[in-house]
Amino acid sequence: IANLASTYGNQGRWKEAETLQVQVMEMYKKVLGDEHPETLTSIANLASTYRNQGRWKEAETLDVQVMEMSKKVLGDEHPDTLMSIANLASTYGNQGRWKEAETLQVQVMEMYKKVLGDEHPDTLRSMNNLAYTWKSQGRFEDALTLLQSCLHLRQQKLGPDHPDTISTRTTLTRWTKEATQTP
Repeated sequence: IANLASTYGNQGRWKEAETLQVQVMEMYKKVLGDEHPETLTSIANLASTYRNQGRWKEAETLDVQVMEMSKKVLGDEHPDTLMSIANLASTYGNQGRWKEAETLQVQVMEMYKKVLGDEHPDTLRSMNNLAYTWKSQGRFEDALTLLQSCLHLRQQKLGPDHPDTISTRTTLTRWTKEATQTP
């Protein structure tokens, strides 16, 4: 059922995905319990579907629940916990709650650096996300500096032709042009 829900989500069939994800979540809660990692994943998947539909409050409620339970069950440094914090930050950002998003994104980035290292793809993704938040807050210089660091590390780690490197390079070029055109 979870795979079919994922397929529906990949096709943008959000209502069908949601229906199945609720079934999966309820089944996992009943069979495995509220705190089981599979249950937490099913809740996170439902929150993602809500985010994709712009249902921010519902996504936020589930994101907070997953984050709190992940910290309790898996610990603060577990990759699934860090992803749950990043998801909540994304939800905050999509609501225009930039300061809350920034606080969580800094926390995630620093923890990824500590646990996975400066060059790990998850660390680089967190840097990229924080740069977007800073840009949204009007902190162009900070955003550009962080994105330049991210690009440098992605070029070293992933190579110049990796899609993430290309995307970062394109974004940096666009932002640099925007910064020079802003009075």
